[in-house]
Amino acid sequence: MVRGCRPKVLPIVPPKAAIPGRISRMDDIDRKILAELQKNGRLSITEVAERIGISLSPCHRRIRALEEDGVISGYRATIAPTAVGLTFSAIVFTTLRESTHATLAAFEAAVLALPEVVSAERLFGEPDYMLHIVTRDLASFQQLYDRHLASLPGVLKMTSTLVMKSLCQNRPLPL
Repeated sequence: MVRGCRPKVLPIVPPKAAIPGRISRMDDIDRKILAELQKNGRLSITEVAERIGISLSPCHRRIRALEEDGVISGYRATIAPTAVGLTFSAIVFTTLRESTHATLAAFEAAVLALPEVVSAERLFGEPDYMLHIVTRDLASFQQLYDRHLASLPGVLKMTSTLVMKSLCQNRPLPL
């Protein structure tokens, strides 16, 4: 080392969020904000601040930070399917022929293009995917199955089961 010269030491700056979509500085107030917004996403910032007992400005800053950090990913209305004529629900378990990147990407893109698929999860083991499908009635489901589901890319096997009763949907996360 040259006399009088020290190696430059850079300060360690923690990442904004250690885990994608999760702010590392989340505290009980943030969790209370999230709980209130999960119950009712239409609350004004003033109403949220009043319910959790903080002033307006810090509440607004916290909500904005939660949105920017991806903790709050959006706001939407929750609609009762039967109120809009969607009275039939099925779960379709799907096993693919192979798990290559191309097959997975093609299958997932095709599934995302079907508006009747209201949720889709990739699973460990078999089956590979679980699709929750909502249609007007059994005839509409059969038509969707014959025209679209049966021809999804890479499918080896599909097994359907009918939903008898929905106990909970869009349930708030347990914060």
